[in-house]
Amino acid sequence: MTSSSITTIHSRDNTFVKDLRRLAQDTTAYRKQGRVWLEGDHLCRAALERGQRASIAVFSESFWPMAQVEWAQAAMKIIVIADALFADISGLESPARMGFIMDLPAPAAVHPGAATVVLDRVQDAGNVGSILRSASAFGFRQVVAIKGSAALWSPKVLRAGMGAHFALDLIEGVEHGELQSLQVPMLVTSSHAGDWLHRASLPWPCAWVLGHEGQGVSPALEERAALRIRIAQPGGEESLNVAAAAAICLHASGAGR
Repeated sequence: MTSSSITTIHSRDNTFVKDLRRLAQDTTAYRKQGRVWLEGDHLCRAALERGQRASIAVFSESFWPMAQVEWAQAAMKIIVIADALFADISGLESPARMGFIMDLPAPAAVHPGAATVVLDRVQDAGNVGSILRSASAFGFRQVVAIKGSAALWSPKVLRAGMGAHFALDLIEGVEHGELQSLQVPMLVTSSHAGDWLHRASLPWPCAWVLGHEGQGVSPALEERAALRIRIAQPGGEESLNVAAAAAICLHASGAGR
């Protein structure tokens, strides 16, 4: 394998450092730059295990001497930056010592027959990342985010997704009308109406629609649903967190097929 080129940076005014800071801290900078920032060895390993390759690997100066053996071939280009710069760039309370810059996947079209999760304006980044993990774990391979949902490749969603991004086809910024191309039954979650999940006969493949944290699924999508599904809550809570509800529903579909 060709050896990676190594560049060391100490200036906070360096153009690369400025761009990386935006990627790490700005929710939608990835759309402008066409690349994403994976911070921390866990997320980087997850990407490699899914067959991804970084375009640039970034290391803090103090960590690089220890990292060379394992990570020297992680990317064609390696950037080593001063520890203080890495801490300034990081979006974490406890900054990691390494990360990958990867090219943003090309936009995909909605696949009509794929097992799908539809995010209907789910706005919390932690919820979205958790839902992506559940989707990957339970055999769903397409996630469609309607406009108003959290940015799928934002740093917080990437961290919460823990590598699930690289097992899924992700499509964001979708209008309601574009869902008409889906040819699988659409299921919506409801806290007050519909069939009980533990008694329902769930189709496979299907498209689960998960709604806004406060407003739920939009009426327009509810009207199009083949099934409305409720989760039994004998403890008496009014509703479940959307990520928790997603894990229960997606498991019920995936495990039952």
